Amino acid sequence: MDLGLRDRLCLVTGSTRGIGLETARLLAAEGARVATTGRGEAPGVGEVVHVAADLSRPGEPARVVAEAAAALGGLDILVNNVGVARIAGFEDVPDEEWDEYWQLNVMSYVRAIRAAVPILRERGGGAIVNVSSTAGKRPSTSMPHYSVMKAAVLSLSRLVADLYAGDGIRCNAVTPGPTATEAWTGDGGLADQQGEREAVLEKVGAGRPLGRLARPEEIAAVIVFLCSDRASYVTGSAWSADGGTVPIIL
Repeated sequence: MDLGLRDRLCLVTGSTRGIGLETARLLAAEGARVATTGRGEAPGVGEVVHVAADLSRPGEPARVVAEAAAALGGLDILVNNVGVARIAGFEDVPDEEWDEYWQLNVMSYVRAIRAAVPILRERGGGAIVNVSSTAGKRPSTSMPHYSVMKAAVLSLSRLVADLYAGDGIRCNAVTPGPTATEAWTGDGGLADQQGEREAVLEKVGAGRPLGRLARPEEIAAVIVFLCSDRASYVTGSAWSADGGTVPIIL
């Protein structure tokens, strides 16, 4: 199936590892021209340009959008993927950490969208995909601030879809469940924070109806579809990619 992504100009945040990395890789494989960004070095997945940045800093999302658009010759697609989480009790999270997480998990999305919209509008429209989480739909009691912020991403996505539909800009969210990325499987990651790593990963995977964690490329496939012409009538939605974790409420 041709997704209609050849030569589309794409920026993927948080694209040096995990879901963002696989999204950038798949977009490039579809023939898109891709800009990556993150605190680390260029991932080497066929990107045209890599912009190193800490997107929790207020001026950085706008700078990244501007530099990516300059290198690509414009912008058609923005994927907001960057984020951070940790296991914590609600009463144990200090105000400073709420503020810190808010800057990266929500405000980086707001700032990148705000910078990207004029460029997308000038090109006659485009697509924005925001990576949220199942925790945004059904809060995780062990990740309280992350859950609240991912719910905010869902609201932001619907708001942007309504605001800019008349400009031909679609905006959707994706809500992955636990995914086998470094955030879960790495040293000090979410699994290590809860006990013996392999036992935690097995338990978390078994808690999904499909019986396993997602692979990052499976989430990336949903994101890339929503970026594509094949999703041209899809906007304002929150697509679950969670192995059946959060049921549909009818």
